[in-house]
Amino acid sequence: MQGLARREFCLVLLRRMADVRPDLVTEALPRISADRAQARAAHRRWQALQHAPGAPRGLALRTAVLGPPDGTQERMVGDLPVQVRRWPLPLWPHLRWELLSGPGGAVLHEQLVRAPGSPVPPAAVGRLRIWEHVLDDVVTLPGAVSVDPGVVTRWEVHLPGGVRAAFVWGLLQEVTVRGSGTPPI
Repeated sequence: MQGLARREFCLVLLRRMADVRPDLVTEALPRISADRAQARAAHRRWQALQHAPGAPRGLALRTAVLGPPDGTQERMVGDLPVQVRRWPLPLWPHLRWELLSGPGGAVLHEQLVRAPGSPVPPAAVGRLRIWEHVLDDVVTLPGAVSVDPGVVTRWEVHLPGGVRAAFVWGLLQEVTVRGSGTPPI
């Protein structure tokens, strides 16, 4: 896709992450040789593609931007057959962009997930790693309660002891103790 590829897609993801962790986004931009102006331009191009009448939609748009996935798997979600595709992204080598699509290429869900063979240690309450653990790492912890905040790009997991883990695009952004706004000990 003209002007958008995996690097620029990372910039699009960073746009939503900047709402929660502008400090981490600022640190990440040089790692992919980008600045704020390039990030804004990538986001504008992505939004323009989302709304352009002749642009590809759903899975076709993601494939145009990200290229062919590393592989495709079939999975059943209830009685709906879905396809799972994953792409590596330059900013997070230990993660993959995962997209679940339904019949006709409709995008049902997409987020960052753990890459096979990732060096990140298992998640544990009190040992969650910002920008390294993903939703799937945390949601399976004992006592975890998954909470949908009603925003497509975000998710929360409430853990024992009032610990709240906040995610954007499936990547852990912050860990706080409910009511105090401070990180857990």
